[in-house]
Amino acid sequence: MSLAPGSTIGIIGGGQLGRMLAMAAARLGYRIVVLEPQADCPAAQVVNRQIVAAYDDPAALADLAAASAVVTYEFENVPVAAAETLAAKVAVYPPARALEVAQDRLTEKSFLNGIGIPTAEFCPVDNDDQLTEALRKFDGSGVLKTCRMGYDGKGQRVFRNMETAGFAGVCEAMGNVPLILESLVAFEREISVIAARGLDGSVAAYDPAQNIHREGILRTSTLPAAIRPETAAAAKNAAAKILSALDYVGVIGVEFFVLADGSLLANELAPRVHNSGHWTEAACVISQFEQHIRAVAGLPLGSPARHFDCVMENLIGDDMLKVPALLSEPDLMLHLYGKAESRPGRKMGHFTRLIRPR
Repeated sequence: MSLAPGSTIGIIGGGQLGRMLAMAAARLGYRIVVLEPQADCPAAQVVNRQIVAAYDDPAALADLAAASAVVTYEFENVPVAAAETLAAKVAVYPPARALEVAQDRLTEKSFLNGIGIPTAEFCPVDNDDQLTEALRKFDGSGVLKTCRMGYDGKGQRVFRNMETAGFAGVCEAMGNVPLILESLVAFEREISVIAARGLDGSVAAYDPAQNIHREGILRTSTLPAAIRPETAAAAKNAAAKILSALDYVGVIGVEFFVLADGSLLANELAPRVHNSGHWTEAACVISQFEQHIRAVAGLPLGSPARHFDCVMENLIGDDMLKVPALLSEPDLMLHLYGKAESRPGRKMGHFTRLIRPR
């Protein structure tokens, strides 16, 4: 049964994604309450109410559950226990199982392989001896990552053609936490698919975006991606398989490596709206943010059709200096996140340039 207009949707997390979800929800007639410990968060400027407390605060979770007809979240590191506590009182989408899978890279890779979706080869690493052995298996090359946390390139170390010995202290330097070594992949490009699954099991997938990262941070997403039609179809099918396996409700982002023969290796999944889907605001009638609200509210999913080619670019740190010039461009949609302080590596906004047919 769908939520009636005027109902309240709860969101855990008050960053820019929570802000954009709240804006989409308002267009559909819903009210928003957000749980976020930072009082001046980006979402605070557009929501009906903010609960200022830690994400796992028992009293705050009880307040959120009582105030909401359904609860969702804007980031994947929501404490699983908090999601489970909420789910005992109110519907929570996506399900806590999606958080469990996405929060641990070893669990995530094993899950993907278990449902028939290939990934880079990987080995768990708990100490320097295991790192040495894993690098020997991968011919001295690989990407060492923390299993949990870490985003935008944080918590990673790359090894290339190194002697498979003499790695004393590496695990300590990485924090003495569970690690995973992934084999280096000779990929031609990186793509991502934004897809949604509704309460009725229906699935809608947007066209794959071709992504460019610098220093571990997404810089641009370009549509259409320079891939074969069959590769695009395979990416959408893989996303649909993931959604079904998790009994998922809401929007998910799935990143892939595209190999020379057009085949795919899944890199990671994000159980939320995704930075590489921001282009949908400008190039589609139904953005990823509205699609997510439609899904969790039990409404019919909208069409993911793309009406324009486009390039989305993040505004990071001092990129904010470009804003006056960007505002003078035709066929450009600018979205700023309301963050008071610009810092190196901090996402301050994004813009999407539409490419009209000539």
